[in-house]
Amino acid sequence: MVSVKNCSSLNLKIYSKFLKSKKMKNIIKIFISLLTFSSVFAQNAAENDYYRIITLPVAEGMLLEVGGITTLPNGDVALATRRGDIWVINNAYMNGGSAPYYRKFASGLHEILGLIYKNGSFYCAQRGELTKLTDKNGDGKADSYETVCNLPISGHYHEYTFGPKLMPDGSMIVTGNVAFGDEEWWRGESRRPWRGWAVKITEDGKLEPYATGMRSPCGIGAIDGEFWYGDNQGDWMGSGFIAQVNKGDFMGHPAGLRWTGEPNSPVKLTTEQLYAKIDPRKTKDANGYYIKPENIESERGKYLFEMKKDIPELKLPAVWLPHGVLGISTSEIIKDETNGAFGPFTGQLFVGDEGKSNLTRVFIEKINGQYQGAAFPFKEGFQSGTLRMVFGNDGSMFVGETNRGWGSAGTTTAGVERLVWTGKMPFEMKTVKATPDGFEVEFTKPVNKATAADFKNYQIRSFIYKYQPVYGSPTVDEKFLNIKGLKLSDDGLKVRLLVDGLREHYIHELKADGVKDIDNKTLLHNTAYYTLNNIPSGEKMTNYTPRPANLKVNATATAEVKLTTPDDVSAKKVVAKAPTFEEVKPLLQKHTCLACHQVDKRQVGPAYKDVAKRGYSDAKIVSLIYKPQPKNWPEYATEMAPMPQVPQADALKIAAWINSLKK
Repeated sequence: MVSVKNCSSLNLKIYSKFLKSKKMKNIIKIFISLLTFSSVFAQNAAENDYYRIITLPVAEGMLLEVGGITTLPNGDVALATRRGDIWVINNAYMNGGSAPYYRKFASGLHEILGLIYKNGSFYCAQRGELTKLTDKNGDGKADSYETVCNLPISGHYHEYTFGPKLMPDGSMIVTGNVAFGDEEWWRGESRRPWRGWAVKITEDGKLEPYATGMRSPCGIGAIDGEFWYGDNQGDWMGSGFIAQVNKGDFMGHPAGLRWTGEPNSPVKLTTEQLYAKIDPRKTKDANGYYIKPENIESERGKYLFEMKKDIPELKLPAVWLPHGVLGISTSEIIKDETNGAFGPFTGQLFVGDEGKSNLTRVFIEKINGQYQGAAFPFKEGFQSGTLRMVFGNDGSMFVGETNRGWGSAGTTTAGVERLVWTGKMPFEMKTVKATPDGFEVEFTKPVNKATAADFKNYQIRSFIYKYQPVYGSPTVDEKFLNIKGLKLSDDGLKVRLLVDGLREHYIHELKADGVKDIDNKTLLHNTAYYTLNNIPSGEKMTNYTPRPANLKVNATATAEVKLTTPDDVSAKKVVAKAPTFEEVKPLLQKHTCLACHQVDKRQVGPAYKDVAKRGYSDAKIVSLIYKPQPKNWPEYATEMAPMPQVPQADALKIAAWINSLKK
């Protein structure tokens, strides 16, 4: 009903006339209303008051595994799919209740994972090339497929190519995933030149290596003329993050260093020089087989910022995105330039996440010439992995989705959705800025000053990740910080916190649970994660309200449960009756369990029925949620990351349901 494939001119005229008929318009309006209602109903009720997801309908059998998305000058939206098609959507905004119309522009390409429109042509990154597609005869279809630049590949399944992103000089940047080892299946490796790199491709097709140290650089963005990239947790990557990348930067993953000896490499660091500073743990057992590196809890390890002292080209994240909390698989990075049409966050960044099917909001500032800032939860409830986003000409955001082979939260495998601001002002921490002695929080609405002046309504803890060849890292070196004083602005929009014990390069989690606005509503999202690369200079706070002497520091690690053994699960906290799948499904979706596991068949991880066959107790399953043991499942290449953010009550319900599958 909403797409046309390979239709003749006569069929197109009949189809258009049918769509314009009064009867059909009424049917479409009812259909879209029901579709929108069902989509809204499934979303977070509180978030939905302010930002609503509208699912664009597609024809039966039409699978839009979106790998690229862009807005055209006339406001139409174009999609590139992983299956090799490019579609142009007319009336993507569904104005007047009319359905969108999908026109196929191109087909026959391979795993498209990026799309831009420039000077009348589309550009997309395929597995092995950057391609230019042009409609030269004006019939609405590409009749020119031009190879701009070849990109070396070995054929390994993981060698995805992302981009391009357009730079101010007319060049484009493309990034390349690493492959994985044969025997060392867990270790990322660069089998062909410039895998694990960002490369710049000039307008005449010349390839210039740009930066390396990237593992899975799906997260890309062109922000204010600069290239930004985000990576996922994995080997050498403690957690997801975003960073601004300059030519010659090294982002931390060693695979791409294999090619730094090439004469055109802007990075001169070698693999040997890096491994002289940190042990890659390429050790073998008594039988001569490599041993997969595992986290050693008793080992303090090294941190990225410490490595930078000896490796100047190492680039630190601008903002960490705590794994499992804000996301698990970083994707598109875009900037809100809607001048308020998308709400109160103009100038801020939005980052997608393929695994959690959500969006994170990021406030960026530059201190001492280095980017840093705060990440906030923003919107969950998308139907599939949020891989690519773009703003439409009305200020709404289009989100392209896919999860094939990767796994994601949500109810479907692919599609496109539109996120619309309702016009209501959410009560949020609009920004968190670093000060010489703490942080300044700006709110979107004036606060209830009594709640904002209550020290008990704030908590700050700092932590960091290890830099190691292990897959990911737990949060380590955690400290709860004393808020010694606070000061409210007269207009009630800002509170400045005097914080003792700030640590440069650490993530500072700031909770403002209990702070309310003048209408007595709590914050829509009460937590911010600030990456403090530099403590700014300047005047320190005076004339503040000091913390009461008898008030202890709030040190409740609500975001990280310290559970290590089944015995740590309270015997009193048991589930009297195992929930049904329908009852537990919302928890599995919320905590992204379904991104990797299905009930009765293997996905990224084992099927729940296979877990049930192991005979674990409920308490044991809970402990494995918090502290997985990948060695128990050696046949799975992607190991499960620790999930300490799952509340124990939720974990117990999930465990009880898994064990009910034994029957």
